Amino acid sequence: MHSRIDKETTGGNPENREIERKYLVTGEFKEDVTGSFKIVQGYLSNESKRIVRVRIKNDRAFLTIKGRQTGITRYEWEKEISVSDASDLLKLCLPHLIEKRRYIVPAGNHIIEIDEFHGLNSGLIIAETELRSEEELVRLPPWIGKEVSQDIRYHNSSLSVNPYTKWK
Repeated sequence: MHSRIDKETTGGNPENREIERKYLVTGEFKEDVTGSFKIVQGYLSNESKRIVRVRIKNDRAFLTIKGRQTGITRYEWEKEISVSDASDLLKLCLPHLIEKRRYIVPAGNHIIEIDEFHGLNSGLIIAETELRSEEELVRLPPWIGKEVSQDIRYHNSSLSVNPYTKWK
């Protein structure tokens, strides 16, 4: 059991808390990318007190439980599961699955993960970075726009219920 399985790309947090800032991407970022991978994920529960996510990331899969968000911090528990089990669980998920390509961009002492959404969320590009504390400062590249960390419309769990292409 791990609080963050992929600590090498996310900056991980060993105390089962996720502290994360999210931003809209407003410019060209791809020249700064050092890697990318495809993600498909769905939600078994989408309640504000507990979100249960199934994710397939390349050839690995994860079951994640997130607690209620306070500020930009929330409880997160994650365990690696088989891709076969994840594929079965995705069939039970709430509509709509999230499909995206995640790009990795180093930024000083941080890693910025850029999610370029596909399917019903096409046109949306969000950058996020994990922090050690809510007060930690991040040097942001010029292609980062408005912060949307506390705007729940931009949470993947919300996008699975109210996709970006359906916004007015």
